[in-house]
Amino acid sequence: MIVHIVMFKFKVEDKEENLQKAKVMLESLLEKIECLAFMEVGINFDTAERAFDLSLYSKFQTKEDLELYANHEEHLKVVSFIKSVALESKVVDYILD
Repeated sequence: MIVHIVMFKFKVEDKEENLQKAKVMLESLLEKIECLAFMEVGINFDTAERAFDLSLYSKFQTKEDLELYANHEEHLKVVSFIKSVALESKVVDYILD
């Protein structure tokens, strides 16, 4: 099993609206991308300077499935939106034994 975690820090402008939109868009991918085995999206309530605003936790059966997801047309639409409203992101991918 492959675990894919991404954290995003959003721009201040329209932040709450954009967080909600990103969450809905990401969660909709479960119905659109067959190789996506699991997804959880959370909006952070911590306001510390080091905190990120939104996190994505997802699972895939294989690295190839993660690659299919990463290049899927529906995923790329979400990526485009998030890039337009986010300041930065961090990612980690690992194999779950």
